[in-house]
Amino acid sequence: MDRSCVSSRRAFLAALAVVPLSFLTLPGNSRAEDGQPLVKSIPSTGEPLPVIGMGTWITFNVGDDPVARDVRTDVLRAFFAAGGGMIDSSPMYGTAEAVVGSCLARLDRPKGLFSATKVWTSSTAEGLEQIAASERLWGLPRLDLLQVHNLVNWKGHLETLSAMKADGKVRYIGVTTSHGRRHPELARIMETHPIDFVQLTYNIEDREAEARLLPLAAERGIAVIANRPFQGGSLIDRVKRHPLPGWAREIDCTDWSQILLKFIVSHPAVTCAIPATSQVDHMVENMASARGAMPDAALRRRMAADVAAL
Repeated sequence: MDRSCVSSRRAFLAALAVVPLSFLTLPGNSRAEDGQPLVKSIPSTGEPLPVIGMGTWITFNVGDDPVARDVRTDVLRAFFAAGGGMIDSSPMYGTAEAVVGSCLARLDRPKGLFSATKVWTSSTAEGLEQIAASERLWGLPRLDLLQVHNLVNWKGHLETLSAMKADGKVRYIGVTTSHGRRHPELARIMETHPIDFVQLTYNIEDREAEARLLPLAAERGIAVIANRPFQGGSLIDRVKRHPLPGWAREIDCTDWSQILLKFIVSHPAVTCAIPATSQVDHMVENMASARGAMPDAALRRRMAADVAAL
């Protein structure tokens, strides 16, 4: 068989791996089946992952405050009750990992947890210590996903993470960036290293990733985690001053957070979005984004245009 044909077929199958089944079987808008939250497959294994995860930057950095920890436990309880899976954190986020671990212990480490954290240090040796500390703080014998945070010492840390994966000490490995930074370097890593995940900034206004990184992820069979879905809160603060567009009903949205999240996770190459919140009601709203109809390509274009015009 012609080598180019084999390459094209692999790229096509990799792209399909990140497309939810409903995109392939239903005309027009897709819909999560039977009221269940939408999941997508992790391309490297086919493992299903709920499309709405949870970030912990700022929101879980609450130290030993018992009242704040009670609230975060309630937030996690609502997350898992709605079918949540991925919780993303980092040693960079202050006490967030310790708070997550405490809340998970109080909830008896719910089934469905997909633990994702990062290594964030310029020292390869210190990276091993940091990873061990993260495992202790989360209270887990093994983390699901370890990522190199913002490409810091990514060559050294990827060697460490690759060896850990080969030894069964971590299930998946990846690299992250945010705020639209260092996309060319991220693309080179995706092209040349066998990683399972990338994390990058993608939302209805920050769409640079559509040009190169998202198509490349589909081609290479790499799962995509979308961070900063609300631009750290500034985007949702701006759009919520406006009434919901009429087309919101077409995709079963009752608030702006659901519109913004459905735009992200309806992109075929995006596997999971990780909004952060410290409020139970906001968590419930966010998790509703994984249910009901999803926008098709035509509506996605209209959504982006309408939000840009606000």
